[in-house]
Amino acid sequence: MTSSSLLELRVWGEWACFTRPELKAERVSYPMMTPSAARGVLEAVFWKPEFTWRVHEMRVLSPIRTFSILRNEVNSKASVASMRNGYFADEDRAQRHTLALRDVAYLIRGDMALKPHAKGENPAKFRDQFRRRVAQGQCHHVPYLGCREFAACFGTPIPGEPPIGLSEDLGLMLFDLRYEADGQRATPVFFRARLEKGVLHVPQEKYAEVEVANATH
Repeated sequence: MTSSSLLELRVWGEWACFTRPELKAERVSYPMMTPSAARGVLEAVFWKPEFTWRVHEMRVLSPIRTFSILRNEVNSKASVASMRNGYFADEDRAQRHTLALRDVAYLIRGDMALKPHAKGENPAKFRDQFRRRVAQGQCHHVPYLGCREFAACFGTPIPGEPPIGLSEDLGLMLFDLRYEADGQRATPVFFRARLEKGVLHVPQEKYAEVEVANATH
């Protein structure tokens, strides 16, 4: 598929946080959306078991702005046992700092890769379904920008809208998760990310590394 024929989705929101996995205690966002977050947005709009989404590039459409918030969070996950024994959130609460993004807007460009069991399908019909859903504002569930409470708006691209002119080395960025043989443990896969005049190109060879490993589970 040529670059000019990739599917496009404009996504924006008031807040976003694409958390760096190497920072455990506090949430610190990457300066822009990650490929896995972009895939999550695309899947929220249109998902089928016949294909997987492959993000080719992301364009940053608004200046990168950050803000800090303090949030009350619980330390442990809820379980049936804890509910039976009595669970009091006030006793399990901690205040954590989050460095997030505000007033974000991106253009996601990607395509669908058919899975082995669907090789006889015509991918054009799925692309047409995606375009119709975007035009009509339909989604399977509300997409979000890194954190579920940061809901995202989406729609068709604005003709002629340029990306920001920033070029910058973003360092190692999370690409996606590669699941281990037990199907439970996940290993983060990173790539060297660089923003070129507001555009981040996603290395396509990484998809083969992640998809082959995950297909065995």
